[in-house]
Amino acid sequence: MLMTEVTRNGTAIQEFILEGFPAAEHLGILLFLVHLLAYLASLVGNMLIITMTCEDRHLHTPMYFFLSTFSLVECCFITTVIPQLLAIFLLGRQKISFGACFTQAFVSLFLGATVFFLLAVLSLDRYLAICKPLHYHTIMNPRMCVFLVTVCLVLGFLLMAIPVVMLSRSFYCGPNVIPHFFCDFGPLANLSCSETRSIKMLFFNFALIVLFTSLLIAVFAYSNIVVTIVRLPSARERQRAFSTCSSHLIVLSLMFGSCIFIYIKPKQSSRLDTNREAALVNTVVTPLLNPVIYTLRNKQVHQALKDALPRVNFHRYHRKNMLCF
Repeated sequence: MLMTEVTRNGTAIQEFILEGFPAAEHLGILLFLVHLLAYLASLVGNMLIITMTCEDRHLHTPMYFFLSTFSLVECCFITTVIPQLLAIFLLGRQKISFGACFTQAFVSLFLGATVFFLLAVLSLDRYLAICKPLHYHTIMNPRMCVFLVTVCLVLGFLLMAIPVVMLSRSFYCGPNVIPHFFCDFGPLANLSCSETRSIKMLFFNFALIVLFTSLLIAVFAYSNIVVTIVRLPSARERQRAFSTCSSHLIVLSLMFGSCIFIYIKPKQSSRLDTNREAALVNTVVTPLLNPVIYTLRNKQVHQALKDALPRVNFHRYHRKNMLCF
């Protein structure tokens, strides 16, 4: 259970202050508008994927089931962090209560870990579809798809809940200024007055499991996919497949690179400014790129959009006629 700690003089740390980006305060309005547009574009892109997957029966496949789940988790993740960032750009430093801060830390880490596990599942799905096409539908049946998504959620929850709850029970006696734009594990651990070395090490090990397990699965999947693509007889097919794989790998490298930079290093306090910049990559840049790279470049999605437009026009025309009567 999350709780506040009482200091020696009888007072309590009731709230934290999120510092944000003090060096960029003079650009607050501009940064607010840029990140607001990026946030809205990410939400619209991901919600479009979810809606099309639900509405179009041609997209009722394992890949689009995983993609729509990925998009839903991504929407929840950025909504946990970005509104706070927008408030900081617009109004300056933001106060956040002790309980709300640790709740935000847990939810963002849980959803972030789930996103990485889902990336691994997506990579595995593409590996089976391209390298094992005859066994694909037998392996990736509806029950297996639901099971894999459940495992991703449960693992993300358990691996992040334990260290965050342990840290929330540590002793906080001040200062209470978090040099970040949201409540992340590293800055919170650095503010604790208790000995948190064992908690940091536990979190480090769990982060290592999340990142390197999903990374190894992705590397295994895409290396086998590349080998299969190289053997394709048509140069045009090879070029198209490599184009798709390269764009996927760009997103993977951005996400894994930024998270490894933030969480997998010995001293969390040594690079706080660059941590904030790296966190922006994961919370703003990749959520914006993911809908474009994973689906909007896909021919099946283009066809689904083309099929959806006549239906929208029909309903609009039908409603107009009804109003006339």
